[in-house]
Amino acid sequence: MIVIKFILLILPALLVACAHAPMQEAAEDDPDQHVMDMSVVLPGMSDEVAERSYPKMELSEKMLFTFLLADIAQQRGRTELAAKTFMDLAKKTRDARVARRAAQLSFEARDMDQAVDALKLWQELEPQATMPKQMLATVLVSGGKLEQARLYLQEMLAANSKDAGHIFEKIYPSFARHKDKLAAYDMLCELAQPYLSIAEVHWILAQAAEAAAKHDVALAEARKARSIRPEWEWPVLLEAQILLVQNPAEALAVGKKFLSSYPDSNDVRLSYARILLEKKEYKESRSQFQLLQKKQPENAEIAFAIALLSIQMGELDRAEKELKQTLEVGKKDSATVHYYLAQLNEAKKQDDVALSEYQQVKDGELVFQARMRMAYLLVKASRLNDARELLRKTESKNEQEQALLILTEGQILRDAKQYDQAYKVLSQGLVKMPGQPELLYEAAMVADKQGRLDAVEENLRKLIKVVPDHAHAYNALGYALLERKVRLHEAMQLLEKAYQLAPEDAAIMDSMGWGYYLLGNMDKSVDFMRRAYKALPDPEVAAHLGEVLWKQGKHEEARNTWQENLKLNPESPALKAVIKKFLP
Repeated sequence: MIVIKFILLILPALLVACAHAPMQEAAEDDPDQHVMDMSVVLPGMSDEVAERSYPKMELSEKMLFTFLLADIAQQRGRTELAAKTFMDLAKKTRDARVARRAAQLSFEARDMDQAVDALKLWQELEPQATMPKQMLATVLVSGGKLEQARLYLQEMLAANSKDAGHIFEKIYPSFARHKDKLAAYDMLCELAQPYLSIAEVHWILAQAAEAAAKHDVALAEARKARSIRPEWEWPVLLEAQILLVQNPAEALAVGKKFLSSYPDSNDVRLSYARILLEKKEYKESRSQFQLLQKKQPENAEIAFAIALLSIQMGELDRAEKELKQTLEVGKKDSATVHYYLAQLNEAKKQDDVALSEYQQVKDGELVFQARMRMAYLLVKASRLNDARELLRKTESKNEQEQALLILTEGQILRDAKQYDQAYKVLSQGLVKMPGQPELLYEAAMVADKQGRLDAVEENLRKLIKVVPDHAHAYNALGYALLERKVRLHEAMQLLEKAYQLAPEDAAIMDSMGWGYYLLGNMDKSVDFMRRAYKALPDPEVAAHLGEVLWKQGKHEEARNTWQENLKLNPESPALKAVIKKFLP
């Protein structure tokens, strides 16, 4: 079914969009992330220090000029100069506010050492303030200096022991970015010892353990967090996530049990529905999404997921209603919904409706795919010129899409037996993209239909030069020589190369068998032919196998091979030709 193959690719992404993040995500170890952390936090620090007394000194012209220079440097994107200037000013003025500004700008300039110096100066100038200590600890951890951060973290936690769980949650993202996950986990374990009665602490340890690949420890910590706060969703989600890899049935059991006690937990229900989906329990998964939909009737993503599950279950009429309901709900990009309505109608063989739905896909990531399907439906409706015009008006985002448009037009013309026009289209494409493998191969196939061995060989040898391990290029060139019964030994060398590259390919085995047949080696020929037919009961392979069997005197087996395959492929030219050749 056309629709079905797309569903499992899109559902996971859709379902993620339905949920709140179940746990704190670790950012990559990117300097930009450090800048973002501090630029958000530091501007809000002013309240703590606003009412403190600051050094009184005369604002000289030189100092004023320096302040202006620093501000102008920042405005013009010279952050490094601004940071250095404010750091010099902080040392001269001994003003905590200037030190704070120097710290912020040093972060933005990615000068971590200078940021640490600025924060230490700020702490020295305001020893009672907690913010510089907190920021200093965070900076040191983010910079990978765990040992230097230890004392600051211990002091910060001790001074705010009642808020230790919240502090652990605040500092964990910095630990999560540390490259040595095991060292980060060990440090957090050490810091956590006085606070093991707090659920959030175990929750953070669970995440750190999982990041360090200590899955059993992570599972145990998540369960400890749950035992302290049974109603808390996030440890349940992590527990289910870990179990999903080890024991999917147990992961389902955890979700089901939690929901029996806390049925209003939308995040756990969503996770439960997703696990059911992964286990291909589509009906129950859909039921869970429907429960979520009752609580969130305006959530278009959930409505869309339900529709896709109905498609997966083959309930196309129901799925169509659900997709239309998704459009009514809104807040879901309509182009995607129209695309799947089109796919659904293709599956129902309602091509006119499908074409109309594809026409509604005017923006988003599926525009190109929609137009390709439209071209297919137009060709199917014998509207060849309309299909070609559509392809030529379709915009491509990259060379791959551009090649696909040209390739599709060439194939449409080839299927219509307009070989000269097809070769012209493909040749024009090769002028723009001379080394494009798919265009070279298709041009060779069309040239073969034209009976132009020179063009076949020219295109395939170019392809082999571009892609030296292209098994089908060797096979196509070798088979083209066999068909014309020329240069048979060279043809076999090409086919043997193809066979070395792809020994399990049925088409190549068929070519090998046919080559040995033309060379008179019937035993090797029938061996390759039987293997090819077993792997691919194609009518052309059946025709070849039958002919070799007939030449061996195995007329009954040859006749049966042809007749059985003809029942499945009654319009096959290859079978009709071979039967006419050998049977009265």
